[in-house]
Formats: sequence, structure tokens, C-alpha cells
Amino acid sequence: MSRFWSNIVSQLTPYTPGEQPQIDNLIKLNTNENPYGPSPKVIKAIAESNNESLRKYPDPNADTLKTTIARHFELDDNMVFVGNSSDEVLAHVFRGLLKHDKPLLFPDITYSFYPVYCKLFDIEFNQIPLRDDFTLNIDDYQASNGGIIFANPNAPTGMALSIEKVEILLQRNPNSVIVVDEAYVDFANDSAVRLVKKYTNLLVTQTLSKSRSLAGLRVGFALGHAELIEGLERVKNSFHPYALDSLAIAGAQAAFADNAYLEQTCAKVNSTRERTTQALKALRFEVLPSSANFVFARHVSHNAEKLFLSLRERGIVVRYFDKPRISEFLRISIGTNDEMNALIEALTDIIASNS
Repeated sequence: MSRFWSNIVSQLTPYTPGEQPQIDNLIKLNTNENPYGPSPKVIKAIAESNNESLRKYPDPNADTLKTTIARHFELDDNMVFVGNSSDEVLAHVFRGLLKHDKPLLFPDITYSFYPVYCKLFDIEFNQIPLRDDFTLNIDDYQASNGGIIFANPNAPTGMALSIEKVEILLQRNPNSVIVVDEAYVDFANDSAVRLVKKYTNLLVTQTLSKSRSLAGLRVGFALGHAELIEGLERVKNSFHPYALDSLAIAGAQAAFADNAYLEQTCAKVNSTRERTTQALKALRFEVLPSSANFVFARHVSHNAEKLFLSLRERGIVVRYFDKPRISEFLRISIGTNDEMNALIEALTDIIASNS
């Protein structure tokens, strides 16, 4: 511990991002990146914006991007908030909307940034266990609370809660903000965005990192009632007014202008996911039903950590979590068909050689 740290620093357990190994010919299936590149329209828009105008500050409000997003979701401009990644958006959400006298509620198995933000911002929280089958039971969220947040589809399980059940949660908690973190929603069937105009306590967050193949651009956004968005703007403008640079704004706008490309890549990922799921089951893996661009799987007899290490030796990197309840699972991002074929071939060989 450094003698110059503030007291809170020594108490933090920072979020651990997925490994970004620098290895040639690596098959990287550990950080849920889209295996297909961004829309050509995005590349063109960024190239056209890469000029001498970069000497100027970007629009601090990113108004043109907000308008683009609002039109896409058929919302008013003042119902859109944008930020430098959905992680930054979520940080503002925790600080501005979820810090209250009552505890924040979220699942015990979910995006691991949630408890990190709670500790950073001194937010009391209770983690509600998922059922034994890893589904979220909305009846477990009837306790008094200062807010509820959950990823839908969930991470790392990939399982989704129906929008009908999301609406019941909203109705049961009219005085609490309900945050639905939809980082993977474009790979699923439905979004809670359609409830935003109906419920003033609903905030939906999304990202361009996954389905729109822009993890390197760092653009996220939130959709909700104007009162919620104003609160986020007040926090953002007290922290970092110029959250998005000019290239990010141009690229993000172009991404929303090419929905055909989005639908095409999501369909390819989903098709490969289903084929991979069946192949894993044939190898005697239990695979949770996924609505995301990854699968969460455990073998009936082979240790997850040993499988993880054996795959790495073969140049294939997946994600292993040494945490309660999920230490026997591997989270496997969906790559191209060739990459997933290589994964299945490697697992077949590993299992056969250790049986």
C-alpha cells in the first residue's frame, strides 16, 4: 500500500478485464468480441473524420449522435445519454441514480463490475442468488431497495429474463430505478427499450462493443425518462464533459445507419452459437441456454480450469472464473465457424487424451 493513497484505494478490489494476450495465431474466445469487423460504413465515416478538424474539441453533448440513437429507438432526444463505453455510462448510473439509503440489489452471478462500482462509490448492496438453474427469480427482489440492476442477457451465463418479467419488476418497484444492462441484447429476441416510455423508473444501457463490432471505439449509451437522463448528464458534466471524441461520434452514427449489417452479423453469430452448443453437448458438456454471443458450459467429468489451461497450450483462449458456483464453467465467446471448429477439435482431443 502506498502512503500517498487515499483511504478508499487500499479497500478496492478492481475489476479484472479479460486477458488480451499478444500471441501469434491465437484463437481468442475470451472477451466476447464480435468475430466480424465493423460495418464498412463505420470505417468510411471514421476515415473521413480523420482530418485537421481534430484540433477542435468534439461536441460535448454529442447531439447528432443522440438524435441518431433517439430516432433508431423512436424516443425523444432528451431520453438518450451517451458515454465513453457502457462501463463509463454504468459508473455514472451507480453514482447518480443508485446511491441511496437502501441497498442496491443485483444477482450474485452477474457482471463483476457491479460490486466494484458499489465499493468505489460507497453504495450498500445485496447480491441475490440466482436459482440453482442460474435463472433470475423476480420474486426474490421484493425486499426494500434503493434500486435494482441486472444484465439481460446475463453475463457470464448468457441467460435472458423475459420482458414480461422485467415489466413485473418495474410495477413492483415504482419508487426505485430499475437498470437493465443490455450489452448483449442484439443477439437476443427482445429489449426492454419498448417499456421506456411507459415506466419513468426504467433505465436501459447498451453498447456498440458487441453486436456492432466496435469494442475498440468505446461507445455506450443509456435510454430512459428525461429526469433520469438529466441526472446522468449532471454527473457526466461534473466529471468529463467531452466523453466521446470526434471519431467515436462519427463511427457510432454510421453504425446506426447500417442496420442490415447488424442483422447479418448477429444472425451469423447466433447460427454459429447454436451449432457450437450442439457440438459441446455431444462432448458431454452442459451448456446453459444462451441469448448472447458466448456460451457458458461445464463438462460432466473434466475440470474447467484444466480444460482452460489445456486449450491455452493449444493457442485457444477462453474465460475461466475461479468463483463460487461457477468454477466448473468455461465462458466461450463465439468466433467464426473455423475458430469454433478448431475449439471443438481441441476439446475432443483433450477429453480423449484424459479419459
